[in-house]
Amino acid sequence: MPPGDSAFKLGPMTSGVFNELNALLNTPVPAELGPARRAGTISEAELAVALEAIFARTKLPVQPRELIRALLLLWHDHLDASHTISQGIENSDGSCVHAVMHRREPDAWNAKYWWRRAGAQPAFPEIARRVTELLNSTGQRPLLKTLVPFGAWDACAYVDMCEAAKDESLIGTLREVQLVEVETLLEHFLRS
Repeated sequence: MPPGDSAFKLGPMTSGVFNELNALLNTPVPAELGPARRAGTISEAELAVALEAIFARTKLPVQPRELIRALLLLWHDHLDASHTISQGIENSDGSCVHAVMHRREPDAWNAKYWWRRAGAQPAFPEIARRVTELLNSTGQRPLLKTLVPFGAWDACAYVDMCEAAKDESLIGTLREVQLVEVETLLEHFLRS
């Protein structure tokens, strides 16, 4: 979703950076719910070069850069490298990336622990809005009661659903939800 289409408003400079970073999420298929590697991802070395080029043109502080680096490493299936970065960022945003990493490991208990540590994450209302839009547009309205009860994103319910999912259609939908989550967190980290 373009940054201007959401409740998250980015300035012109940040919007351009978002578009460059968001292009790095453009993989043939969304990330797996688990740790499996996919074809079409970027190597750690290639990702480092791409990010350094983008960051060299920005005035982003170190912490948002590292959050973005950890999130994109995770998207490209480099869980260990992402974990090393996210566990060193001791705030709500770092806890979010840490939680996503453990969810993909899969370590549901640890993922939910880190979601609880994240607390009332400022990105959650936007994740809820975008997931609601996605599920309504794909005919998956029954998932809304679980993932967005009373209009609020339930990250721990999403962990449980990812852990229990066996049906390929449901897994595909949950992978699309994961993309929404990652895009929204990326945008949030740029605004921080």
